[in-house]
Amino acid sequence: MKTKPAVRAKRAATPRVAAQSLPGPETITRQVLPNGITVLAYENFTSPSVVVDSDLRTGALWESRAQAGLAGFTAAALMRGTERSSFDEIYDAIESAGAALSVSAGTHTSGFYGKSLAEDLPLILELAADALRRPTFPEEQVERLRNELLTRLAIRDNNTRARAEEAFFTAAYPGHPYAIDEDGYPDTLKALTRADLVNFHQAHFGPRGMIVTVVGAVKAEAAVELVERWFGNWANPAQPPEPPLPPVAQPQGKQLQRVVMPGKSQSDLVLGGPGPARNHPRFLAARLANNILGVFGMGGRIGEHVREKGGLAYYAASSLDGGLGPGPWRAYAGVNPKNVARATELIVKEIAKFVNRKVTVEELDDNKANFLGRLPFTLETNEGLAGNVSAMELHNLGLDYLRRYPNRIKAITRDDLQAVAAEFLSPENYVLAVAGPE
Repeated sequence: MKTKPAVRAKRAATPRVAAQSLPGPETITRQVLPNGITVLAYENFTSPSVVVDSDLRTGALWESRAQAGLAGFTAAALMRGTERSSFDEIYDAIESAGAALSVSAGTHTSGFYGKSLAEDLPLILELAADALRRPTFPEEQVERLRNELLTRLAIRDNNTRARAEEAFFTAAYPGHPYAIDEDGYPDTLKALTRADLVNFHQAHFGPRGMIVTVVGAVKAEAAVELVERWFGNWANPAQPPEPPLPPVAQPQGKQLQRVVMPGKSQSDLVLGGPGPARNHPRFLAARLANNILGVFGMGGRIGEHVREKGGLAYYAASSLDGGLGPGPWRAYAGVNPKNVARATELIVKEIAKFVNRKVTVEELDDNKANFLGRLPFTLETNEGLAGNVSAMELHNLGLDYLRRYPNRIKAITRDDLQAVAAEFLSPENYVLAVAGPE
């Protein structure tokens, strides 16, 4: 008796997300303080903890190439000592409460991040305000931090993936601030002085445009009052506006950047160009396209054809940054040096297929289900909630963004994916950066 052939399991239906259960205008408290700080508070009493996430409008975009790394150096030094507390006293207070608090800087923003029990929220905000408003930059701590940062750069400079990324940004963003590494370079970090840190802090750190998001087991009104208590009278009349971001063009032709690193047994390649900013009207379509191209499953189409079927890479995938400016849309892979050319060929082939042919209905449905299915998981924790609420404000998405998100994902078509891929991806015009042995 013949047996019937196995039948492929039916794809799961697109998850139903109850929009009204997601954070929205009715459940997110938003208040703008007189000094320009926007406070967002979301109550979540499922755990006794609270998370504070903040964004200040200052970062590497405000520094020159000659002082690359200044914003990050300054931010990292803020908790090394203040007018009220020494380095040891600050961290003793944090550790005694079993809490976490850090300050960091990126390209467009800097900020502090804290997590604690709800009862220790006043302590976290007090320590953060003290660090942001009244740092003393002790000379000994500045030098200790400089050595730590230089050690990190030395480790980075010995990493093939990091060197390929650096070369990629230099070529993909010629003459643009994004071509400058926000972590700086050994020569620039060595040249920075304590006075440079003091001056950058005094000139650029201030409340205008600042966002403070509080999520957790605290009443929204109480959260707003605490932020106002510690930051409400902060002022910096000299705080400059954000520098205009120059336009960036897509690569013309195939631009190869090679970084020779003798003694390495692996080569890393990065291939692509500038992508859409977060507020681009087709950004969600681009995210979905990137998921299909180099994320879904074991690295999407690129992972399947370069790593799984081709056997050419230790890893292969793609990423889409998105942000306040046109972050990169790029594929990347770590390969045996002898496989660089073939791996590049297969990646370009997958990009060409994506640009020239619509994705299948099955791919579209599976990836929509993936996006909608994982949405609730990103909102399970205070960290995830705070990150999403902060992003809605930072990128002017509207407090109802998460409520609109499911329908916007469902509305994306195969034509949308092909159109956004054709706008930002090309098998003929791209930057290829390779770092590894000669």
